[in-house]
Amino acid sequence: MYRSLTRREALKLGALGSAGLLLPLERFAGAAGGASSNRMPSSGLPAPFSLPFRTPPVLSPVRTDATTDYYRVVQQQALVEILPGKQTAIFGYNGIAPGPTIMAERDRPVVVQQINSLPPVHPTLGYTPYVSVHLHGSPSLPEYDGYASDVIQPGQWKNYHYPNNHPACTFWYHDHAVGITAENAYFGLAAMYELHDDLERSLGLPSGAYDVPLIIKDAMFAQDGSLIFDDRDHSGLFGDVILVNGVPWPAMRVERRKYRFRMLNASVSRSYRFRLSTGEPFTMIAGDSGFGPVPQPVGDFRHAMAERFEMIIDFSKYPIGQRVVLQNLQPKNNIEFDNTDKVMAFDVVADASTLDGNTIPAQLNPGGATMALTEADAVRSRKFEFVRKHGEWTINGHTWADVIASGFTLLEAHPGFNDVEIWEFKNTSGGWFHPVHVHLIDFKILDRNGRPPFAYEKAPKDVIYLGENETVRMIGRFERQVGRYMMHCHNLVHEDHDMMVQFEVGTGGHDPITTDPARNGPPPEV
Repeated sequence: MYRSLTRREALKLGALGSAGLLLPLERFAGAAGGASSNRMPSSGLPAPFSLPFRTPPVLSPVRTDATTDYYRVVQQQALVEILPGKQTAIFGYNGIAPGPTIMAERDRPVVVQQINSLPPVHPTLGYTPYVSVHLHGSPSLPEYDGYASDVIQPGQWKNYHYPNNHPACTFWYHDHAVGITAENAYFGLAAMYELHDDLERSLGLPSGAYDVPLIIKDAMFAQDGSLIFDDRDHSGLFGDVILVNGVPWPAMRVERRKYRFRMLNASVSRSYRFRLSTGEPFTMIAGDSGFGPVPQPVGDFRHAMAERFEMIIDFSKYPIGQRVVLQNLQPKNNIEFDNTDKVMAFDVVADASTLDGNTIPAQLNPGGATMALTEADAVRSRKFEFVRKHGEWTINGHTWADVIASGFTLLEAHPGFNDVEIWEFKNTSGGWFHPVHVHLIDFKILDRNGRPPFAYEKAPKDVIYLGENETVRMIGRFERQVGRYMMHCHNLVHEDHDMMVQFEVGTGGHDPITTDPARNGPPPEV
């Protein structure tokens, strides 16, 4: 399971070691392709829609004061039952996967103490599970953004500060550790973070029990119930089991009324194209970074890794007893198995117990600053090409190993603080797609191959589905913080090998590694 380090991996570990961190001299590179030969046969998997739906618990703060809410999260290994009758070792925030949801309020800061209580060596893959926590979508200071080389070793802890100075939307927190993000996230280090505000509450949208997270990912299991990690020569990891909130192909009991769903693709490498079996449209209300100007009805939509879409499904159209299946039309360049064409079922079981919060307003956020940007606002344009070269995934020919080798000085862009720029992303490959995530900012998609964006993309974004042979342009304002931030492919296998670079906003920003590093010893009260 071990192999010699490449030059680039040696650079990574050497740079981290120079920061005073003890890292292994070797790391796991991913199972060989034959590892999946031990996978659980279809006959040993639960039948689709045979298990009940559940939602992750909401985390309570350990304390609050006049301005701030404080949380503690322990990253730990646990044995859980995912397949009936089998025990699976996971890495979980507070020992569960997905981890607990954090509910936050706009302009009320949050501090999350992250404690790495993972074992010193992964039980099956053999690497040391250092971690870095990224609150995906948050305009956090550089030292709290989950900078890949700012890691927490087993036995260490770090307090992450989140300003929540952002409109209501669905963030999520997940691992971002250099070189092992795919492994750590695949084994469970991912969870929702919901940010709420007065505008959201004024819209009359479904809320409470009718506002439901759907964290969707795929996985592959060995016959003993353990997870199989097979990244197919660093190209992608594809499982044969679709999990929703940690449950294989669940069935959710719903009432005859409208529901709001917050849908996150938490897969390592799999994209989806969702459709309802009845042919009824979804009503899209929000993208990664919040509400669009108006609702958008769509019959189906592509969903790349790390994207979040919020939508309304109206079950009042169906009689009691109707089953509605969330289907996956399976975009190209994924690897498909039996039943990866279905995700979950909605079973209509009762009339509505309340019609409070049962509205789809005609307008959502028509005055949103990001969606109001036009090309005339931009002070410059930049181009980025996503290419595989010499077995490595690159952006404009660079990788994160190049960033490390430069002493973290290599930049792909240096926008001024508050500048508006147009960034063009180009993927000339017909063999793979790249979900491109730009940290810190929200952006608006201008066009895709010279054509308008899809209807479901007409909301603020922080991830672009850069499909095969596609060129996509976006516009965004580089605001809220100064400093160095990452841009990368959110196929986490590509990110680790090594499709990630950095940009710097303005001047004088905090150093993301040295400003507030992880600490040793027992953590104090947060």
